[in-house]
Amino acid sequence: MKSVLTLSKRHLALLALASSALFAAGGAHAQAALDNILKSKTLKVAVPTDYPPYGSVDKTMTPIGLDIEMAQLIAAKLGVKVELVPVTSANRIPYLQTKKADLVISTLGKNAEREKVIDFSAAYAPFFQAVYAAKSLKLTSFADMAGKTVAVTRGAMEDQELNKVAPANVDYRRFEDNNATIAAFVAGQTQTVATSAAVAADMLAKNPKVSAEYKLLLKDSPCFVGIAKNETALKAKVNEIIAAAKKDGTLDKMSMKWLGKAAGDLPV
Repeated sequence: MKSVLTLSKRHLALLALASSALFAAGGAHAQAALDNILKSKTLKVAVPTDYPPYGSVDKTMTPIGLDIEMAQLIAAKLGVKVELVPVTSANRIPYLQTKKADLVISTLGKNAEREKVIDFSAAYAPFFQAVYAAKSLKLTSFADMAGKTVAVTRGAMEDQELNKVAPANVDYRRFEDNNATIAAFVAGQTQTVATSAAVAADMLAKNPKVSAEYKLLLKDSPCFVGIAKNETALKAKVNEIIAAAKKDGTLDKMSMKWLGKAAGDLPV
């Protein structure tokens, strides 16, 4: 019995030692991203290419947009070249988890479910839903929307958020997709439109004669850089770059250029 007990203790000790070694190895591996980026001199960033003004392609098929510029900024500050990896909303997090990308810069919002599987940097850009209307139309509060027509995409976040704050007698004109919603507003079928910053920025760029502007904020959901779990060295470096860009006005300039609104105060 004594020998069996002694063997069991030794066995447990060996198992504990092996577990500690594996944990340490796992921790070392988890911290490898920044070293690998600097060694390869390449930063792979998952970006959108079909969601202007955050990410799209120009006539020469060159990626452009706020997220593209953010990826380029981080790579430049790290002293490496950037490799842009086009992604969709559905595969951007899996790309990060499977190491197809070092970072995700793709209008990524932070929530509890996502925080279970990836880490987030400080916010680098605003993303919001808002009400837009002609510059000549006075809208300083949601009460001013009483009796007015509004174009909105059926079931979209802005549709849901507007229902929470708008007067009961707002005249909703609901459409099945963003293109139809914007077309109705641009054609003068409604006095206002409720949509996301991305859709609105594209609308304003393509239809300057409409002379519309941002009026009322519906929901603010800033953009964060997605980082693989436990890559604390990379996360710290990205946050350092974001903090410096915030301090020197770079984030405000980028946001104003692409969204028509300064980045302002962003969560860290």
